[in-house]
Amino acid sequence: MRFCILSRNPAHYSTRRIIESAQARGHSVLVIDYLRCTLELGPGGPAVHYAGAALPAFDAVLPRVASGPDAAHGVAVVRHFGAAGARCVNPGLSIHHACDKLRTLQVAAQYGLPVPRTGFAHASADKDLLIEQVGGPPVILKLMQGTQGSGVLLAPTRKAAESQIAAFQQVGANFLVQEFIAEAAGKDVRALVVGGKVVAAMERSAPPGDFRSNLHRGGKPRALKLAPGERRLAERAAKALGLNVAGVDLIRAGRGLLVLEVNASPGLEGIEGATKVDVAGAIVGFMEKLARKRRRSRQA
Repeated sequence: MRFCILSRNPAHYSTRRIIESAQARGHSVLVIDYLRCTLELGPGGPAVHYAGAALPAFDAVLPRVASGPDAAHGVAVVRHFGAAGARCVNPGLSIHHACDKLRTLQVAAQYGLPVPRTGFAHASADKDLLIEQVGGPPVILKLMQGTQGSGVLLAPTRKAAESQIAAFQQVGANFLVQEFIAEAAGKDVRALVVGGKVVAAMERSAPPGDFRSNLHRGGKPRALKLAPGERRLAERAAKALGLNVAGVDLIRAGRGLLVLEVNASPGLEGIEGATKVDVAGAIVGFMEKLARKRRRSRQA
C-alpha cells in the first residue's frame, strides 16, 4: 500500500516510528512537509502539488499537523487531500477543532463530557468577572494555541491573575482562564486513542516546583491501566472531536475525571517508552483498514 505522512520533520521520533512500522509491513511511505504543498482547484478537480509536481493518489494519509501559526495551512492541505478523495486518518475540520483549546472544550461540553470550569472573553471584558466565572484564584491562564506546556501560567492570587490577563490583553493574545485543580497534585493522564479504542495510557507527574506535567517540561511518565470509566471518557472525547488518532489529556478532580485537551498529533516517544506499547504499529494498522475501505469503494 502507498501511504503519505504530512509532517514537518521526518526525523522526529513519532514520524520515524510510523515510517519504520509501515515499511516493516511492506508499505511504501512518502513524507511530505505540508508547508511546501500548494493547492489547485480547476477543471480537473482538487489537486495537491509538492515540490512543483502533482502528487499521486495514496491509499491513506496521516496528518501530523502541529498547533501554532502554521496549523491553518496544514489543515487546508488535509482538507484538500480529502476533497480529492484521499482517506485521511484525521479529517481537516477535526484537526482544526483540536488546535483550538476553546473549541475542543466547547465540543466536549456539547457532547456532555466533563471539562474544567473555563472562561473566555474579549480583551475589554471585566477581569474580575472572568476570574470569578472559574471560581476565583488560584487560576490557570492558557494561550489558545500554546503547545507542550508553553503559554500556560498559574496565577496564585487575584492580583497575579489580573496582571497576567492585562499582559495578554495588551498584546491582543487570545487566552483561556481555567480553574486550578489543586487535588490533581501536578498529575494528569494521557490516553492514546486509535480507531476509537485506547491503546496505551500513562500518568504524567510535574517536576518539583512546577504544575505542568508535560514531558517537554520535565514531567515524568509511568504506565497506567485505566479504569473502564476512564477509558470510555477518553474514547468519547476522541469521537466527539472526530479524531481516529488522538492524545486525550484527562485530569482527576475532586468531582471526577475531566477532559483537559485533545491532541490531533500526539507524540509517541513518551508513551511508547513508558508503556512499551507499539502505538506506531496500531496507527499503521488503522491506516491499513482505511486503505482497504478505499480500495473496496473504488471497486464497487
